[in-house]
Amino acid sequence: MHWRYVSPINSLIRIGTCSWTEKSLIQSGEFYPKNVKTAESRLKFYAEHFNVVEVDSTYYAIPTKSNAYLWADRTPKDFLFHIKVYGALTGHAVDPRTLPPDVRNELPGKDKGLKQVWVKEPELVRAITDKFMEALHPLVSAGKLGVMVFQFPPWFTYKSENLDFILKRKGLIGRYRMAAEFRHGSWYASDVREKVFHFLRKNQIIHVVADEPQYGTLATVPFVPQTTADMAYYRFHGRNKENWLKKGLETSLRYAYEYSDKELMEFIPHIETSAKMATETHVMFNNCHGGYAMRNAQKMKVMCG
Repeated sequence: MHWRYVSPINSLIRIGTCSWTEKSLIQSGEFYPKNVKTAESRLKFYAEHFNVVEVDSTYYAIPTKSNAYLWADRTPKDFLFHIKVYGALTGHAVDPRTLPPDVRNELPGKDKGLKQVWVKEPELVRAITDKFMEALHPLVSAGKLGVMVFQFPPWFTYKSENLDFILKRKGLIGRYRMAAEFRHGSWYASDVREKVFHFLRKNQIIHVVADEPQYGTLATVPFVPQTTADMAYYRFHGRNKENWLKKGLETSLRYAYEYSDKELMEFIPHIETSAKMATETHVMFNNCHGGYAMRNAQKMKVMCG
């Protein structure tokens, strides 16, 4: 196949994956050599091939500062970590055991003893955010913190109160860059999408351009390559239509999809356009099952020159 290389005018292009230790990747033996078995050696090996990664584990629990220090210490100085924001801050229910003890103790009585809780009290949300950002301080000090990826829930629809919700979350993280990924099609309806993009541009919020299976309904979002800030951010989930909406499925099986060369090539013109509009363009593969994301990311590096 003949590949057309991207020739960016203004932009640094970074290509990576949305995990480096996903269970099925480790089990597959497809990326790491047999002698690369420790957390330290895996991250160092990953960083020899890519200069950016998205941390997925931070969605499930607040990281420890010691882990963030090790991430920074084990990677080159130009390496970046994008952070998927803890679910309690994006409107998801979380396991209360993942909450800081002092926050857990302040939960309303009706929530205590539940297996999943939604944290809505402003003072508790603020406390969680402060602890979350404090844990990431080693990455900040090392100049390796990328963007805070807010992946909003599938039921988070377009409406004015949700625009306010986004702005409040942006206010909580202060000077750090915010990226927003929508998972409900109402944000891309023909009569509102320009309003959404204007809102994101006005507030310098990075639009996450997602690629995922399509059903022709609002249950999934279309691929809309709009750049709304000084960074363009692509997040490729794969196109496993059979598994995407299945309930009770092991999470990684929803992302069990490898893009073909032809499908990857179709993204190149959009990446090239973004590279002319933004100072940075980040292409992240979230089809993290087995070696799919690693292979696709490596191939995209070649395609993008």
